[in-house]
Amino acid sequence: LNVGQPKADFDAIQQKALNVGALDSIVVDAQDEFADHYVAPVIKANALYEGDYPLVSALSRPLIIEHLVKIAHAQNATAIAHGSTGKGNDQVRFEAAIHALDPEMKIEAPIRDFHWSREEEIDYAKEHNVPVPIGKKSPYSIDANLWGRANEAGILENPWNQAPDDAWGMTVSPEAAPDDPTFIDLTFKQGVPVALNDEPMALATMNQGAKQLAG
Repeated sequence: LNVGQPKADFDAIQQKALNVGALDSIVVDAQDEFADHYVAPVIKANALYEGDYPLVSALSRPLIIEHLVKIAHAQNATAIAHGSTGKGNDQVRFEAAIHALDPEMKIEAPIRDFHWSREEEIDYAKEHNVPVPIGKKSPYSIDANLWGRANEAGILENPWNQAPDDAWGMTVSPEAAPDDPTFIDLTFKQGVPVALNDEPMALATMNQGAKQLAG
């Protein structure tokens, strides 16, 4: 599901699924739906988890699951698989929401059920010729959408460690940032941005434009 993941090549993602054995691969562009029905209410509410975290991963999950179940029904599928581990919140988000929409749907969670470590996941992918954008030297677990980017695992598990250069994706380190600032104007209507630098545009488009200026 395209919810505004930066730098994502969805044609390549779709082909990758077919290459590793999928019978079909479906990509849905839900950027405007995500921005208008999920991001906009969060902006209006100034919603931050514990007053600090901008709900990056949690915000996209209900929409992803809604489309997953809809496509599963259209394909007459009886099971949905997810790649969540047994340590995070995503396993609960996926399974509770899937069963709320379809209590009879079977759920497969191989990463959790096999109790694989990050290194074992990488080894399995390499052994079965599944290309993955990480390695043992950069074993990050990254989740991104048009609202933000979450990065964890590896050296980042210790909050005393400074983020290395390969951990940056949407922005850059302060040392690599331009010396001169760039100023932008955001126009709001009823608590939601409606224009960037006096140019009216859809929220999803505005978000991507602001990222290009800020990143």
